[in-house]
Amino acid sequence: MGKLSDKEIRAAKPSEKQYKLTDGDGLILVVRTTGAKLWQLRYRFGGKEKTLSIGEYPLVPLATARENAFKARQSIREGVDPSAAKQAARAALAMQSEQKQHDARSVFEVVAREWFEKHRLSLKWEDNHSSKILGRLEKDIFPWLGKRPVAEITAPELLSVIRKIEARGALETAHRALSECGRVFRYAVASGLAERDPSGDLKGALPPYRKDNHFAAITDPKVVGELLRDIEGYSGTHVVRAAFALSPRVFLRPGELRKLEWEWIDFESAMITVPPSAHKTGKKTQAPHLVPLSRQAIQILKEIQPLTGNGKFVFPSERDKNRPMSDNGVRSAMRRMGWTGEEMTPHGFRALASTILDNLGYKQEWIERQLAHDEHNKVKAAYKRDLFLMYLPERKRMMAEWSDYLDALRNGASVIPFKVA
Repeated sequence: MGKLSDKEIRAAKPSEKQYKLTDGDGLILVVRTTGAKLWQLRYRFGGKEKTLSIGEYPLVPLATARENAFKARQSIREGVDPSAAKQAARAALAMQSEQKQHDARSVFEVVAREWFEKHRLSLKWEDNHSSKILGRLEKDIFPWLGKRPVAEITAPELLSVIRKIEARGALETAHRALSECGRVFRYAVASGLAERDPSGDLKGALPPYRKDNHFAAITDPKVVGELLRDIEGYSGTHVVRAAFALSPRVFLRPGELRKLEWEWIDFESAMITVPPSAHKTGKKTQAPHLVPLSRQAIQILKEIQPLTGNGKFVFPSERDKNRPMSDNGVRSAMRRMGWTGEEMTPHGFRALASTILDNLGYKQEWIERQLAHDEHNKVKAAYKRDLFLMYLPERKRMMAEWSDYLDALRNGASVIPFKVA
């Protein structure tokens, strides 16, 4: 049988069974029942019959099929199996494609966005918290490091970017951005995209932006306003949200707040009476702690009353209504909104109030009694049972004015410090 012609190939029609047309030297054209026409080279290598696919007609015309078959036969004569060579070439292309995908995935911005999405969903970040994180990365980090392979970024390179934030006076933002970059790098290490976290080499490279208190607390009124706006926008459970909102308005210790009982609250006199057994100083003095309630604090309590008022605790546990909420409730809410333990703690609300009230000119004696601190003055300490009745009218006014002051900060007002007359 002679060589095939293009005319003969075009004229070949499908039939009920697959058939083949022979061109010679092992090159055949398989005509399938679907009408598809496929070039194949039949050959022997290592004592075995083998088939090499050359392509589909007319994408691979007759002349090209013959040329490819000739090259394959040359390879066989040189001791190379053309089928194995083809498989190796495919594997190399696949590896190149995989490497390109790996390279594209391993740039800092892609890794950071992947980290952000996974943690935003798994940790149930609040929208305002997640938007701040992403905003910092997009504004201050991605323009300089976004296209860089995450594994190639060095500590000096990262520091130069963080210094740009510091240079514009945003030291707190610089600290937060550095911390978030560290979390991205550690995610990259865990994902096999980098070998180490360069941010660890930058410890101490930035100056501190706050004093290191035993209980971290915010004392800058502008930042307090930001925290209050976050509290107002908190979308967690009603119980945690109410406890969170009440925290800055009553000065109670975190344990006293979460164990607050309805029977201690008198709405008519606008007062919480914490029994001696339930507050720290009361165990020494055997005196109850009186906490005047502002109208804002009363509103918070009345909003939660229909939900928990039939039980013992104002802020009960979600799992067991006969137990108080977890001591981690408010703390976890802070973390989900982006306030780290180095910035603010539940106990920090007391330090926040004490510092700012002192700066506003309120007498230290009023503040100390409202915080239920023990009396260091030996003369006054002799009258321990009356300790928490001291300055009660002044403390009522102070607590009311304090809540109004917090509202002004939350609303973004430019609050001017003043000295109390």
